[in-house]
Amino acid sequence: MQLGFIGFGEAAFEMSSGLKEQGFGKIIAYDPLWNHPVFGSLVKERAFKAEVELKTESEGVLDQADILIVAVPADKAYEVSDTLKPHLKKGCIYVDVSASNPDVKNKISGNVKEKEVCFVDAAMMGPLPVYRHKVPILASGDGTDALIRHMSSYGMEISKVSENPGDASAVKLIRSIYMKGTAALLIEMLEAAHRFQVEDLVVGSIGETMDGKSFEQSMNRLVTGTSIHAVRRAAELEGSIQMLKAAGLDSLMSQAARDKLRLLSDFNLKEKFEGKTPAKWLDVITAMQRQ
Repeated sequence: MQLGFIGFGEAAFEMSSGLKEQGFGKIIAYDPLWNHPVFGSLVKERAFKAEVELKTESEGVLDQADILIVAVPADKAYEVSDTLKPHLKKGCIYVDVSASNPDVKNKISGNVKEKEVCFVDAAMMGPLPVYRHKVPILASGDGTDALIRHMSSYGMEISKVSENPGDASAVKLIRSIYMKGTAALLIEMLEAAHRFQVEDLVVGSIGETMDGKSFEQSMNRLVTGTSIHAVRRAAELEGSIQMLKAAGLDSLMSQAARDKLRLLSDFNLKEKFEGKTPAKWLDVITAMQRQ
């Protein structure tokens, strides 16, 4: 089973290095920057360290690869699939690990299927420098079962989501709403706490509220409670925003949260739930979708 990479940046380097240590055989790769005056030396250095044979043309990989891992920027993923399509090896597994959205993954799948190639939408769910080839991967598409069959024996952690290309990426991008949003919100909170020199009190107070509860329990409590108190909580956030402005601090995340709460209040969920906190977060989302 011949493994090939198109794009040999950090992701491909870390995966290749881990697989080699696991005893995987020959790995080949092509990166369009292999001869770049600035970045070419890094590509070659990575290939050397990972014991990967670097090709000077993409066809040198496409002619041989039974599993083709395409690790290119999200905004180039479809364009690259179009460029590679004429040279794809019939029956190979085309694995796209870019952070493209589900629509793009679907388009790439349709593109390569014209060459009788199986497709895998692979969403990497952890840091490559930490996990390397064992990074948890969510996968969807008609090539997923074959990819798991060929690569699980080398320690790759691949979990099937569905047969539908795009489903795996949807999970990752939806998860990012929380993960990236929370990080941005924390930065805004900590900047304010530090300015007012109350960081220990703020962090400690939030810790008392959140510690000891599972994520799902906290999520359920926050969503259901907010559904009937959206108006009041939006007004409270307005006070926070005015405080930040007076202190000369950015309030972008707080403004966005206030606007979302105001939007939520338009659904009149307090009236719908007769002033009683609903039992589950799903009750809230379902009520919003029925409007």
